[in-house]
Amino acid sequence: MKAAVVSKYGSPEGIQIIDIEKPTPKPNELLIKVHATTVTFGDAMLRRMGFPSRILLGLFMGGLRRGKILGHEFAGEIEAVGEEVTLFKPTDRVFASAGMKGGAHVEYICLPEDSMVSIKPANMTFEEAAAVPVGGNTALDILRRADIQDGQRVLIYGASGSVGSYAVQLAKHWGAEVTGVTTDAEMMRSLGTDRVTNYREEDFTESGETYDVIFDAVRKLSSSKSKTALKENGVFLSASSSTEQKAENLGFLGELIEDGKLKAVIDRRYPLEEIVEAHRYVDTGRKKGNVVITLTQ
Repeated sequence: MKAAVVSKYGSPEGIQIIDIEKPTPKPNELLIKVHATTVTFGDAMLRRMGFPSRILLGLFMGGLRRGKILGHEFAGEIEAVGEEVTLFKPTDRVFASAGMKGGAHVEYICLPEDSMVSIKPANMTFEEAAAVPVGGNTALDILRRADIQDGQRVLIYGASGSVGSYAVQLAKHWGAEVTGVTTDAEMMRSLGTDRVTNYREEDFTESGETYDVIFDAVRKLSSSKSKTALKENGVFLSASSSTEQKAENLGFLGELIEDGKLKAVIDRRYPLEEIVEAHRYVDTGRKKGNVVITLTQ
């Protein structure tokens, strides 16, 4: 089967498509044919990472050596299940996270059935569903810590990114008045944002406006600088926080999607054979929403 591996860390050209052996599921695993995956900011960051950082982070990611398969989210169809599997069956269409170890930039992947995997929303394509697990779960897990209430004022910094676009929609679902900080006013209107602040033209911390919750979805704000824009007892959140990946989170997001209350924003699509181009685009820093990789069916 085809797989995209890191043959050399650094530039996008270090990603190569090679043939590897198709995996066989263990007793508690699902064998999933991957229909679509994504190249995230995290994938590009890992690919660029220097040797000392790879040694340290690799302890938590099953190693970051040559031949590493990146990719942390995907959607596909279950082809086979291990003898101990009870929650899923062959032909189930699912979306999932491959976890810290990654490995989703492949034609087939094996995951334990108790991983972050759930039935794909029926009203989403595989490409759309593949873009949900990482950004959607990150936004959901972190925003829940603020216990957003109806009528509260919430500001999302970096609202047009993968995490930010889900954060906007979740905050609106909980009844908040949402301000998105981004240059893409059109996208914000399509997601239901109440107000848009262009960070190139205005510094929201100097506007005099205050918020119950400020969420930095792109890890570029400092909590100290944001204090002037927080109400008394306001909450500052950042995507740099650790998150927990849970199947029930995917189930919750899937219900919102099927109810028409949440959607994936896809910037560009590339076939697996053009994954180097996808990495080049993510490296520009201009990605809005998600960059999806489609696999030959």
